[in-house]
Amino acid sequence: MVSYATAVMDPEKTMANVLITGTNRGIGLALTRLYAEAGDTVFAFCRTPQSADRLNELARHSGGGVRVHAMDVGDETSIKTAAGAVGNLPVDILINNAGVRGGTSQSLEHTNTADWIEAFKVMTIGPFRVVQAFLPNLKAAKDPKIISISTQIAATTWPTGGFYSYASTKAALNRVMLSMARDLKGQVIVAMIHPGWVKTDLGGPGADITPEESARGVRNVIASLTKADSGKFYKWNGDIHPW
Repeated sequence: MVSYATAVMDPEKTMANVLITGTNRGIGLALTRLYAEAGDTVFAFCRTPQSADRLNELARHSGGGVRVHAMDVGDETSIKTAAGAVGNLPVDILINNAGVRGGTSQSLEHTNTADWIEAFKVMTIGPFRVVQAFLPNLKAAKDPKIISISTQIAATTWPTGGFYSYASTKAALNRVMLSMARDLKGQVIVAMIHPGWVKTDLGGPGADITPEESARGVRNVIASLTKADSGKFYKWNGDIHPW
């Protein structure tokens, strides 16, 4: 673990308040670590903080830079309660990362529609509600950004079938974020990012990159975004993703 006391920080960098959902593991945990090591304050949200051992360990060594709070993005009341943890503080970067698989089987013959509906609540409606809840905080920041972690499977260019609940809810997320980019033009930068095929519980051990590699790429993309980039869908390496 990198020591926060010895982490190299840019003296000219303005520290940011970063809000991330789904931080108990995978990409969300890796992003939390990266931003905290850079000296930013991270509001790290997950569904059950009491069982998020690695996140809590990270917070204990962060000198107050990582603040762990509960949020179930599939539950509107939970999101509104979570907003109270941030209060009136400005939010410079909001990263919608929390997600679910959408069911163990997503074939034409065996997709469970109850799992599909839950996936829409978590991965499409959830990020919309999160932005609603924290929009005053975003507007209070100087150059606020909303980033939603999407997937290449959501693109119409993806060459295979299946993945009905996962693909459709992420495709809907992209369209929701595009609408937000247009509604918030000139006020908040909104973008979607495919994080790569990552070695997480969802991606599996045979995936291409680690959560840490993905998080570094995602963070670099976020840092480079300007108002002219709002509404675009990126790959974790900075390339535009066709969709």
